Order: sequence, then C-alpha cells, then structure tokens
Amino acid sequence: MRTSLPDAPLASAADHAACRAAIRTGSKSFFAASTLLPPSVRVPSFGLYAFCRLSDDAVDEAGSRVCQRIASDRLAHRLSLAYAGRPADSPADRALADLVARYAMPEALPRALLEGLSWDAEGRRYATLSDLTDYAARVAGAVGAMMTLIMGVRDPGVLARACDLGVAMQFTNIARDVGEDARAGRLYLPLDWLAEAGIDPDAFLAAPQASPAIRSVVARLLDAAEILYRRSESGIGGLPLGCRPAIRAARLIYAEIGRAIEANGLDSVTSRARVPGARKAALLARAALPVPALADTASPPLPETAYLIEAVRDHPMPALADRRRLPAWWDVSGQIAHVLDLIEQLQERDAFQRSAPS
Repeated sequence: MRTSLPDAPLASAADHAACRAAIRTGSKSFFAASTLLPPSVRVPSFGLYAFCRLSDDAVDEAGSRVCQRIASDRLAHRLSLAYAGRPADSPADRALADLVARYAMPEALPRALLEGLSWDAEGRRYATLSDLTDYAARVAGAVGAMMTLIMGVRDPGVLARACDLGVAMQFTNIARDVGEDARAGRLYLPLDWLAEAGIDPDAFLAAPQASPAIRSVVARLLDAAEILYRRSESGIGGLPLGCRPAIRAARLIYAEIGRAIEANGLDSVTSRARVPGARKAALLARAALPVPALADTASPPLPETAYLIEAVRDHPMPALADRRRLPAWWDVSGQIAHVLDLIEQLQERDAFQRSAPS
C-alpha cells in the first residue's frame, strides 16, 4: 500500500473536470449542496463521489447476479490498484488514488462501500434493523466517514456522527424507494418488522401494494432515521466552519424527503416522494446561515459503524502529510447570495438518486 503522496498528483485537471461533470449529471442534488463546500474540499469530494457513483453503477447495471458479482470483484481489484498508487485508467480511479494518500484514508472505508454493493449483488435481505444498519453503514456510513476525513477531521466523535448521518440518509432512501425496489426484486425492509405487520416478503415482491401494513413499516423506518438525524447535528458542529453549510444542507434535504413521504400518506409503493426545487432552495439557504458549534459528540457510535471509526484510529495521518488548512472564517453573505442564485435552476432539478448519498 502506498504510504506517502507521489511526487506529482496522479489525477490531472481534466480528470477533476470529468469527476465534476459526472456528479453534475448523475446527482444534481449533491452537486447543488457541494457548491457550499470550500474549493479545497469540493474538488476531492467530487473525486470521491465519482468513484462511489462509478462503483454503484457498475454493479447495478451489470445485469444478472453472476455479472454483478464479477463487477464487484473487478471493483475490489481497482480499489487495490488505487491504494497501490497504480490506479486504473479512469478519472475517478486516479482521483481516488490521490485522495486516499493525501488524507490517510484507511482502505477499510472504501472497501466497506464495495462490500455493501456486493450484498446488493447477492440480493441479500435483512432480518432485523441492526442487520439493515450493517448494510447502511457500508453503503452510506462509510461515505460519511470518508467525507469527514476530506474535511480534515479525524475526531472519533465527529466521525461517529457522520456515520449516523449516512445511515439516516440511507434509511430515508430505502423508505422512499420501497415500490421501486420491489418491482426490481429487491427488499430492504427488516424482515422481522414485516412479520410483525403480517406481510409475507415474497408475496409483497410478487404484487407490491401500499397496504396499511407496509405503510406502518415505512413509518417505523422513518422514525429510526429521524433519531439518527438528530444525533448527527452535534457532528456537523464539529466540522470546520466552511464545511458545515453543505453537510447541514444534505441533512435537511434528506430529512425533508421523509416529510414528503409522510405527506404522501406513507405510500412509497405507488408514488415516489419528491422535494420541490423551491423547497430545496429554501433549505439550502437555511443551511447557509451560521450555526453555533455543538461540542457534545460523546455519544458512542452505532455498534454497526464502530469498526469504521476504529479503522481511522488505527490509520493516523502521517506527520509529513500535506494537510489542508481551511480558513477560520466563512463568507456567509456571499454564500447565501450564491445559494439564492440557484433557486431558478433548482426548480428543474431531478429527484435524488437512490443508492449513494447525494
């Protein structure tokens, strides 16, 4: 594994531009929120998200379960190459190779994401909420932890709250996409909750219906997500000032998806909840307002995400690493003006993509 930065970055300006373009096309909501990040964080975040998107698409679009498993194995090999400093010939791979070295990112974090995607390829189901949290920790909590490292923060408490936020966002994704997933033969809702509600999983997949029983399960998952959204707030306060608005925007917009699901009568089978562009813009503007730092990040991590925090603890930043220094101030008025300029564009933005946090 490479332990220091190369003499010159592996990713070129063209590679970074390609990553930025991929995010602008593939996840418009993430792209909008990312405009609130300082440039020193925004550029590597595009590289990270481009790799996450590439990985998700590679598995999701592979076709059969066999092809999906082959795609998962290829991604695992590409990740090994990136950590060896010999990335595959792709802008996202080169960008990833640079950032994992620059930010001392333990391989366990992106490896967790790929493991979660391999579970998708297996068509795995989840017996309990804890089992579902194991999955969400991989496909979303690990991404939250990686973003936190890119922001220059390695504090265990802040990392734990970042994982809370990622898991909450994934729960929201699952609650929103029950019908879409079912029609694709996928089921993420905890099997014990379905049993308690009198729902046979195979019968539901064969003929998805927005019954009172399935609505009650969706409500339970949204409640679980809301607890984690609240826990995540103190972690946002532990981020650098210039990074808080973007992360708070993601937290607010994703929580709003839950409110939209409730407004639809908890019917995630025949309809897909959307947050209107004007509402997104209002939440972005709200996120741009300064908020006080919250010091209480002492709550322990979720048992399912603890290993991610431990991986960071066991992989410290090298003393000679190129550390970013974010400014201790933030141009609030300028950022708010920029956000408000996005309102007209946001009216036409598409809904969130399902698998990766936007």
